[in-house]
Amino acid sequence: MKATIYYKNSNYNINLLKPLDLTLPIQSRIDAASAWYCPPSEISPVITEHFVGSVQQGGSVNFNNIVFNPHGNGTHTECVGHIAKEFYSINKLLDQFFFLAQLVSITPFSLGEDLVITLEQIQAVFEKSPSPQAFIVRTLPNSASKQQQQYTNTNPPFVEPQAMNWLYEQGVRHFLIDTPSVDKEVDDGVLAAHHAFWNYPSNPRLDATITELIYVPDTIKDAIYFLNLQVAAFENDATPSKPTLYAID
Repeated sequence: MKATIYYKNSNYNINLLKPLDLTLPIQSRIDAASAWYCPPSEISPVITEHFVGSVQQGGSVNFNNIVFNPHGNGTHTECVGHIAKEFYSINKLLDQFFFLAQLVSITPFSLGEDLVITLEQIQAVFEKSPSPQAFIVRTLPNSASKQQQQYTNTNPPFVEPQAMNWLYEQGVRHFLIDTPSVDKEVDDGVLAAHHAFWNYPSNPRLDATITELIYVPDTIKDAIYFLNLQVAAFENDATPSKPTLYAID
């Protein structure tokens, strides 16, 4: 199944049967990736006096309750509602789902005890033509252990606010990264990189999103792709998501 996408006066061919998944799934496992002091997700059958929601336990169907935190238990996409006093829902604000995207790999710069993705690093790899709507960062080294990483109290790599502001100025609407946050884990609640990208509170970009805790396997090479940003329909600032790339033929 192939598709031709006409974008900014050019045709791009993709194969819809060859998706490249960037998701860390929400799963009920003690070793699932997590952050922000979140306990593992809970997926358990509904059991009442008259009903058993587990075929294995004798029920007729599997019927589970799921308890999780979108920010800490897997790949998620968030909108400006994450930092706003006003209520904004990702389900309402994200109304397009296919974007020209650039995937880059960056080794964060060591600055004291921090690992920082800098403005200069992003400027050095950013493709201005064709200008991407989405920008995806894979941090190096890229160990497969990221899929089980417990990030709490580890001071993961983060993005310099100036870099996020610059991407905002280039018209990037969707930023994706394989860390728990674009901001430093402990920053006294400033969240400067989030504010810079969403231009909040001066003139909020309501159509822009940040996706965190992705995982990009080494088999997916740095290049220009099309991104299908799939999200669950939660009326919340953030939702579990399934970012999927399609290579351009």
